[in-house]
Parts: sequence; C-alpha cells; structure tokens
Amino acid sequence: MDNIYLVGFMGTGKTAVGKELARRKSWHFIDLDELIEMREKRTIVDIFAKEGEPYFRRKEKEVLKEVSKEKNFVVACGGGIVIDEDNIRIMKETGKIICLIARPEVILKRTQGYSHRPLLNTPDPKERIESLLKLRAPFYAKADITIDTSDISIDEVVEKILKIVI
Repeated sequence: MDNIYLVGFMGTGKTAVGKELARRKSWHFIDLDELIEMREKRTIVDIFAKEGEPYFRRKEKEVLKEVSKEKNFVVACGGGIVIDEDNIRIMKETGKIICLIARPEVILKRTQGYSHRPLLNTPDPKERIESLLKLRAPFYAKADITIDTSDISIDEVVEKILKIVI
C-alpha cells in the first residue's frame, strides 16, 4: 500500500484524523483542498464563486494525480472527490480508500459557522447535507473501509484505521 486516502463528507474528520494518522505512521500528510488553495492563491469558496464547481473538480483531479505518484502519504480529500470514477480508480491503484462518515446532525454541528463550506451556504444546510449524502452514498460505498466518526474521538478513529491497514 502506497498511500491512505481519507474520503467522506465535510465535517467527518478527514483532516484531523489524517494529521494524527500520518504522525503515528511517520508518513506525510496532505490536504488536497489546502494544496489547491495554495496553488490557486485563493480560497475554495472563491474558486467555486468565480470559476464554478467543474473548474474546481478539474484542479482537484490534477492534484490527486500528482499526489498519487508519491508514497507514504495520508491524503485528506475533498468531500466530492469520489463522484469522479477516475479519481476512485487512481486512489485504489495507489493506496487504500477509507471513508469517514457521520450522521447529518453531527456534520451540521461540526460545520456550523464555517463560511468556507461553499456547498452548505444555503438557507437549509441540514437538508443540503442529507441530499448530498444520499447523492454521494453509492460513491462513498466504493471505499475499502468505512468508519463512522459520529460518536468516537480522533484517536479512536486512528486506532481503528491502524488495526485495519497495518
């Protein structure tokens, strides 16, 4: 296994879990959204507002292809990366895909007050979360492993992953 890819909806703990997992494995950690923001010299919100989601998804695929050539990386992926079958193929060929999930009310609580979540800037964010979760469920189901983070700590999630991937 070359890399570990953390996928799942926003607010499920991909970044927090990814950083701790990388630390424990003595691997590198990278957040694809942060890498895109750094390269574009602007926020994801700004990219969505000015260029639209299709542009963002192209950039996301570009950085995934680059990162997938590396080894010993824990990669926190954007929540929608799985909607592209090519992205799933790339991740499966170069590592394990671990999907972090959480109940909609938990996601809402974890993401409330963050304006940097462009897909949740709607009048009814909980309804939007439920709708997107339903839409993405078949794609998230393609992960090698799924872990519900609703009621467990970051350390507990990391422990579960380490038991499975070592």
